[in-house]
Amino acid sequence: QVQLVESGGGLVQPGGSLRLSCVASGSFFSLYDMAWYRQAPGKQRELVAKITRGGSTNYADSVKGRFTISRNNAVKTVFLQMNSLKPEDTAVYLCTGGPSWGQGTQVTVSS
Repeated sequence: QVQLVESGGGLVQPGGSLRLSCVASGSFFSLYDMAWYRQAPGKQRELVAKITRGGSTNYADSVKGRFTISRNNAVKTVFLQMNSLKPEDTAVYLCTGGPSWGQGTQVTVSS
């Protein structure tokens, strides 16, 4: 089973950028579609971006043109580049693939 560990969150001002990473351990990473979700306080968990094992991507409408998901199978890592961040992007960001979820990394966008 794949284990996932996220990093790269933090506090950033509106308009700033962050790059999240999700490192997988175990086998079969390259066989999984991978995704980033986020959950803000009092809100349901929502899909942010997804990348298939073949590299196809899709995004939530709220992040299109600002966020980019990518993966590097050689180092078993999926990335989320987040630009032009807004206060409404504040949430815990979680990585998932196959049956596994990471613990999440906090992103706070505030001046």
